[in-house]
Amino acid sequence: MDNFNLRLKEAMEYKKIKSAELSKLTGIGKSSISQWLSGQYSAKQDKIFLIAKALNVNPSWLIGADVPMTNESTPEKIFNIANQLDNSRQAKVYDYASEQLKEQNKVIQIPKINTVEVYGAVSAGTGEYMVDNQPEEVEYNGKVPEHDFAVTVNGDSMTPLFDDKQIIFVKKSEEARSGQIVIADYDGQAYVKKYVQDSEGCRLVSLNKKYADLPINENHEMSLFGVVIL
Repeated sequence: MDNFNLRLKEAMEYKKIKSAELSKLTGIGKSSISQWLSGQYSAKQDKIFLIAKALNVNPSWLIGADVPMTNESTPEKIFNIANQLDNSRQAKVYDYASEQLKEQNKVIQIPKINTVEVYGAVSAGTGEYMVDNQPEEVEYNGKVPEHDFAVTVNGDSMTPLFDDKQIIFVKKSEEARSGQIVIADYDGQAYVKKYVQDSEGCRLVSLNKKYADLPINENHEMSLFGVVIL
């Protein structure tokens, strides 16, 4: 009980309550409260409970126990502390709290999932029939480049550039430069290949060397659907 007067003074300052107001709240005479604050003597247990209830503090703390002063929630604690600051310091608390709220309310940017119309599959191996396919709208998680149509790769002959089932984007074209990746109609089937034209002639080349080249000559019909956008 030796700390009672100091704890009472601290609680009254924290709550910004004067002796007269505490007297009205508790029904205890102002003279008794003044004597407690001066340390002349301590309050009896029944008075301690009245004071603790009026000040909204823990009665055990009020008599010197090593426990929290109040059972207030964090918002209440923040309000009570801020309420004791001068105007300039309250402005700083407000600015800091506002910044914290902005950070909390920031919307997490979820990568946009686009949809693209895929016109069937093109082979990276043995050939696919793509002509006259109806487009299928599928989800595509990534940036969609400007393109004329999209297709799905089927097979592994163009690894490591393209994976099996990868969606690729195409610009329509009937011509290509040597070295470009093209979508070609070769003997009635659609392929994705590298177009090569050199001293050995023209051919469609797989990047995966386990697949043979497709020669372009009078023995085969070949036309281009377009050039793959890389």
